[in-house]
Amino acid sequence: MQFSKPLKSSAHSLPSPDGKHVATVFASVVNVRAIAGLDVVNVVKLGQDFAGPVLSFQWSASSRLLLVADAERVRVVSALDDSFSATIRNHATAGTKPAYVGFGATDAEICVISSFGLKFSVFDLTSSKAAEISSPKVFSSSSATNCFSFRPETRHLALLTRSSGKDMVSIHGYPARELQRSWAPDTVDAQALAWSPDGRWLVVWDSPAHGHKILFYTSDGHVFKSWSGPANPPPEDRDFALGAGVRSVEFSADARCLAIGDFSTSVCVLSMASITETMRLRHPKTLVPRETLQVWQEQIAVSHAGPVMHTFLRTTQAISPAPALRDNSEPVSGCASISFDPSSALVATRQDDSPSTVWIWDVQAAELRAVLLFHGNVANLSWHPRIPETLLVRCEGDQYNGLVFVWDPLSEGPRSVDFARHLPGAKAGGKLRAQWLGVESSGHASVFFSDAHNYVLACLGESDQGPAPWGDHDLSGPSLSAQGCREREESPLHLVPVSGTRPEIPNLEEDDDCSEIEDTFVYKR
Repeated sequence: MQFSKPLKSSAHSLPSPDGKHVATVFASVVNVRAIAGLDVVNVVKLGQDFAGPVLSFQWSASSRLLLVADAERVRVVSALDDSFSATIRNHATAGTKPAYVGFGATDAEICVISSFGLKFSVFDLTSSKAAEISSPKVFSSSSATNCFSFRPETRHLALLTRSSGKDMVSIHGYPARELQRSWAPDTVDAQALAWSPDGRWLVVWDSPAHGHKILFYTSDGHVFKSWSGPANPPPEDRDFALGAGVRSVEFSADARCLAIGDFSTSVCVLSMASITETMRLRHPKTLVPRETLQVWQEQIAVSHAGPVMHTFLRTTQAISPAPALRDNSEPVSGCASISFDPSSALVATRQDDSPSTVWIWDVQAAELRAVLLFHGNVANLSWHPRIPETLLVRCEGDQYNGLVFVWDPLSEGPRSVDFARHLPGAKAGGKLRAQWLGVESSGHASVFFSDAHNYVLACLGESDQGPAPWGDHDLSGPSLSAQGCREREESPLHLVPVSGTRPEIPNLEEDDDCSEIEDTFVYKR
C-alpha cells in the first residue's frame, strides 16, 4: 500500500470525477492540484464579494468546471485555466439559503432550488438565459435531489411538483427546458422520481405512509405498470401490506434490476424486462457460515506500545448481528442503504436494525455471499466506480479515527487503511470524507481521504506492483478554451469575459431529435 504526503485541505475538498485533480476551497480562492506529481496547476480567485460560507462545491461531470456557491451568488469557473468564468447573482430570495445548487444535465446547466420549494431554476451558461418552474416538491435540503432527474443521453428533465395538494410530474426538453408533457400521477404523497440508467423508464414512488406503490412510466409519460408489493407473499410476510411502504429505490448499473427497500427486513428485486419480482433478499436474524457464505467479524487489539489494530476473523460458528443501540428515541427499522457494484453482480445493503453490519448479496443467484460485522456503526459504503466487486466502508466512532476498510471477494476479510498515521499529529479531526479516487494505477484502486485540515491519497497496490498515480508527472488533462464572441444580453446571469471575449462551453451540440420525446403509441396514428 502506498500513501501520498499530507496536503493542505479544508472542509471543502473534492477529487475530480476523472481522478486527475483535487480542488480545495481556501477563503476566497480555489486551489486545484494535479494528482500526477501533486503540484498546484491552478489557483482560482473567487473575488472579495464572495462572502461565504460555501453552500455548494462541485466538479462538473466532465471534470472541466468547478461550481462554488454561497447565499448571494454562484461562481462557475474553469478548473485548469482562466478560459471560463460565470457568475449567477440573486439566485435565491433575499435572506434565505437555496435548498440545492448544482450542475444539471451538462456543464452548461446550473440548477437552483430555492428555499421552501418556491421554484426550480435552470440557468443556461451558453445562452445566458434561465427557466423557472414553480412549486418543486422539496421536503428538505438533504432530499432536494429526489424531486428531479435527468434522462441519460437525451437529457430530458423530469420534475416532481406539488400544487394545491396535488402531485404533478412534468417533462422538460433540452436545452430550453420547455414543458413537453405533464400529468398527475396516481399517488397520495409522492416522495421521489428517477429515470432508469438506460432511460427507458421513469419511476415514481409514493411515501411510506401510503403503502407500497411504485409507478412505472414510459419515457413519454404513459403509465405502464404499478407495483404494490408481492402478489402472493409467503406466510412470514402476510402482514406485508399493513406495514410502512417504500423507503428507498436503487437501479443496478446495467438497468436490468431494481432493488426496493422498505421498513421490513427484506429487499425486493424486480426484473426491469418484465417489471416483476424475481427475488426477495431476506436479512436473517442468525448467520450460519458455510462455504458459499463468508462471515467476517472485526477484532480490535488495543496495545499500549503501538496503534490499535483492526483485523477480521472469519467466523465458523452461528452468530447474530449486533442490534442497534436504543436510546429514548423511537426505534428504527428497515433498509437504510442499497448499493449495486458497477458490474451489477453484487449488491450491498445496510439495515437500521443492525447498523454495524454490511450485507453483500449475489444478484444472479439471489444468495447472501458475505457479511461484514463491525464494532461501530457504518457511516458510509460505496463500490469502486470502475473496478467491480470492490467495496469501501467507513465507520463512526473515535476508534475509527482516520480509518477506512476495503473489501473484495478474494480478500481475507476487509483490509484496514489507516490514514491517521500519515496526517500531522497522527490524528484526523473535523469533517471526514473518504471516497474512491476514480483512477487505477497498475490495476489497483486508490482512495482519497480528507479531514478539515489535510488530505492524503492511498494506492492499494504495493510499490513493486506499479507506481502510485501521484508518481506519474503527466499533468495533461482536459481544459476549456474561449471560443466566439457575442453581445451581452440581459439575464440573471453575469458572464465574466476573458480578454474582451465572452467564452462558450464547447462540445454541446445536440442532435435534432434529442429535444423530442418518443411517443409510445405513435403506431396508433
